[in-house]
Amino acid sequence: MTMGTTTTTQAYGESWYWDNRYANESGPFDWYQKYQSLAPLINLYVPRHPNRHHRILVVGCGNSAFSEGMADDGYDDVVSIDISSVVIQAMQDKYSDRPHLKYLQMDVRDMSAFQTDSFDAVVDKGTLDSLLCGSNSRQNAAEMLDEVWRVLKDKGVYILITYGAPLYRLHLLRESCSWTIKLHVIEKLACEDKSEPPIWELTNPVPLNDDGSSAEELLGNNPDVHYIYVCAKDNSLKPGLKRETSVD
Repeated sequence: MTMGTTTTTQAYGESWYWDNRYANESGPFDWYQKYQSLAPLINLYVPRHPNRHHRILVVGCGNSAFSEGMADDGYDDVVSIDISSVVIQAMQDKYSDRPHLKYLQMDVRDMSAFQTDSFDAVVDKGTLDSLLCGSNSRQNAAEMLDEVWRVLKDKGVYILITYGAPLYRLHLLRESCSWTIKLHVIEKLACEDKSEPPIWELTNPVPLNDDGSSAEELLGNNPDVHYIYVCAKDNSLKPGLKRETSVD
């Protein structure tokens, strides 16, 4: 049993694992959150404007309806990638009548098909988490973050939706690239009809100190939330200088 579990976990970075999974899955599935629940935050950091064209990359898209949601919300250039050729073929077929929704088979650790500084935003719902669950997790995560940083334009944003609390994610993000980081949170069941107000307003950044302990102090231990790190690429932060977080 342990061997089987280990094999599956280590396969998270392998295309065959996802090919097999998607060959046996029918219908769309969204990891963590659907577009509707995250739209206010996406609109905040990637504001739609009739005179401003935004090019957005969704990594590890799977068969999620997230990219479709963005297109329906007025984003007219959404590129989605996944390591699985099976799911990409399925998505290309599904959206063959919507040419502005582009689906490409690609490994997020090597996006050399994309030019440097070519995207205004990168959205990641669970892809970094998936790599961190597999073998060679640190190396794979570092390669992914380097590529995400490379393809982003200066001041572009990497929007990471994850279950990883600041105590586990801040160091990884800071040691990878030159980011200015803001933290937001959303309840895991945000899509469900709930009469109680949210634990924290989605569009208000959570106070974030150097080690991330401020978020735990505010939200408590193990809050039932997803963490959203909005990482802005900042070319003015030279390599070797202290990475900055934004304290609001």
